[in-house]
Parts: sequence; C-alpha cells; structure tokens
Amino acid sequence: MYSENKMIPVTTEIALNDDEIRFDFVKASGPGGQNVNKVATAVKLYFDIDSSSLPDEVRKRLHIIGGRRVTGGGILVINARRYRTQERNRQNALDRLTALIKKALRKPKPRRRTKPTAASREKRLQKKKQRGEVKKMRRTVEPNEGFA
Repeated sequence: MYSENKMIPVTTEIALNDDEIRFDFVKASGPGGQNVNKVATAVKLYFDIDSSSLPDEVRKRLHIIGGRRVTGGGILVINARRYRTQERNRQNALDRLTALIKKALRKPKPRRRTKPTAASREKRLQKKKQRGEVKKMRRTVEPNEGFA
C-alpha cells in the first residue's frame, strides 16, 4: 500500500511535510459537559524545529518567537483546547503553527541608533531640575535658618 505524505502550506514557497508534525490528543477541561470526561478533544502539536525543512534563519527566529513553547530539545509544543471537537482543535493548532512560521519568515528591521534631539535633552534637564526642587522642598527646615 502506497501512502503519500501530505503537505501543509505555510506560504506560496514554503510547505511543511505532514511527517514533521506530531499530534497527541488529550482530555480537555472546559466546555463539553460530561463529554469532557470521555473524549480526548484537546490537541498537543509537536514540531521539531531543528530537524524541519525550514531555512536556517527562519528556524533561529522560530526558536526566539516560540519562547516558552519551545523545549530544551528544540521542539515547539502548541496546546489547542478552544473547541469541543478534536478536528477543530487540530486545525486551530495548525493555524497557530503556520502563523508563528509566517512571523518567523519576516526579517526584523534593524534598529538604527539615533541621538536625542536638543529639545528632548533640554526637556529632560528641566524635569530633573523640577524634581530636584520638589525634593528640596521636602527637607526639614532648621529653626534659625534664613534669619541672620
């Protein structure tokens, strides 16, 4: 029997192979009544970033964007339990994965260092001066101070 791997489109140029993604179905809390106790509708999606077919720079950015969702072994874990059906949660997890990959595809705009303007420097100094005056007014006054 011949089984062809399904491709999951991310963009027009990039598609993920179906075998790069693993799903686990677990029992979910939340809406669903007594059904919650019987049926595993929540989905955990596992995506191994390091062994994926994505370009190197995208993988690096995906590690950063993934944050706490990326394990020490470089596996991105997405939990989907918003819906009451397994299929909708599965699709939600896939949508969230493709959104993260699309975000990782965009190169971050480099920050250009700029000097503060003369007006902003002057404003900062004025605020410092004003703050100093406020603090000066809080000081205790000596009984004979100012009367000579």
